[in-house]
Amino acid sequence: MNSLRRFRTFLDEVWAELKRTSWPNRQEVYGTTIVVVVAVVLIAGYLWVVDLALATLTTQLFRIVS
Repeated sequence: MNSLRRFRTFLDEVWAELKRTSWPNRQEVYGTTIVVVVAVVLIAGYLWVVDLALATLTTQLFRIVS
């Protein structure tokens, strides 16, 4: 019975904390989503270029050694 009471207290505290939380509005969510998408595209492009350069370098190195 004590565990059930503690669980109920926990849920009450969680609900009270959620009421105090400030949630972002639609414009803030849209803005941060755009920032995340742009950052992901830029980082993916950078990693693609680095991968391409390393693959080319490795291929050339194997051609020289072989």
